[in-house]
Amino acid sequence: MVIGPGGAGVSVTAASGALGRARGRQDRSRTRGAGTALVPERDTLLITVDRLSPTASLFGVYRTSTEPVAVSSRLHLLSLDRLTLLERSWSDFTAVLSETVARSRVSLPGLGVASEISAGELAALPGIEDFLLLRRIRDEAISGAWRRIVVDVSGLGDPFEFLRAASVLSQALNRLWPRHRRLAAAAERPVLAQLTAAVDAIDRDCLDIAELTTDAHSVAVHLVVGTDDRAERLLPAFLANVDLMGLALRSVIVNRGVGDGCDDRVARLRSVVQHDDSGVEVIDIDRVDESIDRAARLRRVDVGFAIPDGRRCGTGAARVAEVDTDGDEAAVGHDRMFELVWRQRLPEPDTLQLGRSGDDLLVTVGGFRHPVRLPSVLRRCVVVDAAWDGAELVVRFVPDPKLWPKGR
Repeated sequence: MVIGPGGAGVSVTAASGALGRARGRQDRSRTRGAGTALVPERDTLLITVDRLSPTASLFGVYRTSTEPVAVSSRLHLLSLDRLTLLERSWSDFTAVLSETVARSRVSLPGLGVASEISAGELAALPGIEDFLLLRRIRDEAISGAWRRIVVDVSGLGDPFEFLRAASVLSQALNRLWPRHRRLAAAAERPVLAQLTAAVDAIDRDCLDIAELTTDAHSVAVHLVVGTDDRAERLLPAFLANVDLMGLALRSVIVNRGVGDGCDDRVARLRSVVQHDDSGVEVIDIDRVDESIDRAARLRRVDVGFAIPDGRRCGTGAARVAEVDTDGDEAAVGHDRMFELVWRQRLPEPDTLQLGRSGDDLLVTVGGFRHPVRLPSVLRRCVVVDAAWDGAELVVRFVPDPKLWPKGR
């Protein structure tokens, strides 16, 4: 997964990396039989989520949002269009609503109106389009048709807003219509069973996408930055968001073709990444003097993406420990205390905020808020305080008397 601020060269880097070979393991081309001949099996899929992406024209192929288009024997391109996905999914959902309304003997406020909205009338449903894009990417990832998938997350403004869409949608669904209420509604009114099943399916997809996005064994994140003032300003915030979301960051790619490309600036960018010994690789891309307007010139950029290595980062590597409560003012009246700890960059410590929503800890860093799903033992606890030692964030919990079993 290739992310970065707009204008940093994310699309070109992703396309060049898709043409190149993965680094970190022996690369074996698989073949399958086709009669007596052997033909290359589909190897790499490059996915773009920007409706204005130039990638299709760089490769000289047609842009289609329904099926992957062959670029070469080893590379296919899938250019996703959020409006197309939204219209298709909305048509399926309104079919369920229409059937629910038709079968119900009582008035179901809102459902009748929603079921009458045509897919062609839609311009946007905030948050839903990002979820649908992520679900389509997930479907390709688990299809088994591809050895490697490169996702170009450019052209969307804030890439972290896009990547957290599934977590935020799941949280919203379960706040507006909690699962226990959905099940109760279906039991009381069988006519709602199909509707609750559809909502449950969306919620399961959200959880599945969130888990896949942070799976360090399956996904590697590569952050592309230029060599300009904007890159120096944004890089610390991007790294903090990576930690907060628990993304498996494998490399920071410094694109000398954007900005001044001077060695001093590159050294400063490297120091931001490497000062905490996070194990993230920093890679330089040299400036290409000629215009990058076709695949042959994309190859000269010569990018190779490191494969997932299973190393969890940030909240993905959070650990829970029970600590001694003796003499601790925050634990007065409690005989147990727990700590949730993870490595977290905080370029602006004063912006750290913590909140709670159901089973999620709401963490805000630099104006970016993300729900962190709590381990089961902490869901029955309340937050008492938090501290940051310059490298790790420690959030402390004590049992909630209303939820904690007595005598334990």
